[in-house]
Amino acid sequence: MVAARITVNGKDTPIEPAPPHTSVLDFLRERGLTGTKEGCAEGECGACSVLVARPGLDKPTDWVAVNACLVPVAALDGQEVVTSEGLATPGAPGTPPTLHPVQEEMAVRGGSQCGYCTPGFVCSMAAEYYRPDRCAHAEPADGGDPEHDPEHGPNGFDLHSLSGNLCRCTGYRPIRDAAYAVGTPTEDDPLARRREHSPPGPAATSYTRDGSAFLRPGTLAEALRLLRERPDAVVVAGSTDWGVEVNLRARRAPCVVAVDRLPELRGLDVTSDSVVIGAAQTLTEIERRLGGTVPLLADLFPQFASRLIRNSATLGGNLGTGSPIGDSPPVLLALEASVVLADADGDREVPLRDYFTGYRQSVRRPGELIRAVRVPLPLSPVTAFHKIAKRRFDDISSVAVAFALDIEDGIVRKARIGLGGVAATPIRALAAEAALEGKPWTAGTVEAAAGVLRAQGTPMDDHRASAGYRSAMLGQSLLKLYAQTPEAVSS
Repeated sequence: MVAARITVNGKDTPIEPAPPHTSVLDFLRERGLTGTKEGCAEGECGACSVLVARPGLDKPTDWVAVNACLVPVAALDGQEVVTSEGLATPGAPGTPPTLHPVQEEMAVRGGSQCGYCTPGFVCSMAAEYYRPDRCAHAEPADGGDPEHDPEHGPNGFDLHSLSGNLCRCTGYRPIRDAAYAVGTPTEDDPLARRREHSPPGPAATSYTRDGSAFLRPGTLAEALRLLRERPDAVVVAGSTDWGVEVNLRARRAPCVVAVDRLPELRGLDVTSDSVVIGAAQTLTEIERRLGGTVPLLADLFPQFASRLIRNSATLGGNLGTGSPIGDSPPVLLALEASVVLADADGDREVPLRDYFTGYRQSVRRPGELIRAVRVPLPLSPVTAFHKIAKRRFDDISSVAVAFALDIEDGIVRKARIGLGGVAATPIRALAAEAALEGKPWTAGTVEAAAGVLRAQGTPMDDHRASAGYRSAMLGQSLLKLYAQTPEAVSS
């Protein structure tokens, strides 16, 4: 087995002697790359963001921003990382480096105040700077400003790419100005040219030190064999959940098995009767590859944590944790999705409504992996995802409600409603569904069903919301759906 190594700012760097639980953040800082900062240690502030070379859609390679505080450095064995220090072009001996265009705009537009968050913002902005399909809006004929929505600049910059970066000095306006001022990469930009070549392929990793092991099997069969042999193993994909446990609760595992790059878990297939999504596809990859063809998922993605988290998080991981406040389960319940489970003896498929058995518990057996999620087709035409939280983006749900309705000739033929945050598990609102099905899509029907929906689940009081508020939001969510449904659908 080849020794575990990582390429940092173009320099081949051995991972040893870092313990297997060491984060990319700590690994970099221990080597003098202190631009990468620790702000929260749970992926909410973005001070730690770095760029990783990953397989692209429009180019062989995409530069993707990730939270270095959450990813174990061993998970990047054989891969390439660029930090804020690596963006600038080194100068001749005795002369300062030339700033990267993103760094230059941040400097001249006053985007850095205390400076703590700045390197993280710069890395997230650089990922968007290098996005291959980013393009400027056409200049209007009257010579005015190009038309763009408030969350996209005239240069095509998607402000959502910074949704996971926090500026505690409230310097967002000049940061946005810098983002909206960057141009396009020049032909001699080395990181732009790097996109034309494929990133390193998955490296089979067996990294053991101090009695702990980080293992990356090369095939699904090997992974399933490992899980049968090592029932104590922790399975990780993007590490957006496990990384928090390591950082904030000092959790350590004798064996970690990474499945995020297994080819068998990274497919996305659309057939005449279903959409099958590999469990190790990141949410960003799913969003880009589906391109809005599953509208309910398209509603979910912008509200799921932040772009930095979505660049690593997976559907398999979100379902595997079994959290009652995960955002994807309500959506997948409304879509009548099923989970494909695999172990060394083969596959089995379980409807998601039967998957959760208790708080963070499921029917998944020891040694089983979530291989894929299957969404049946055709899709219901009336859908919506309502996330009630204290912040618009990058927050945990107080309540999450997903709707999928078939309305024909003004009658609700089918209703599926998934709920999160109101019980020990994500649940289907079966009573509210029954109150809608077969009834006319009218204000009277909806008001009656909203009353039923308010009584669904067993909501509790906690620091995010009271039980009464959660119940009220369930009913209000259905009323909101009715108010926003086009008249043509209900006529």
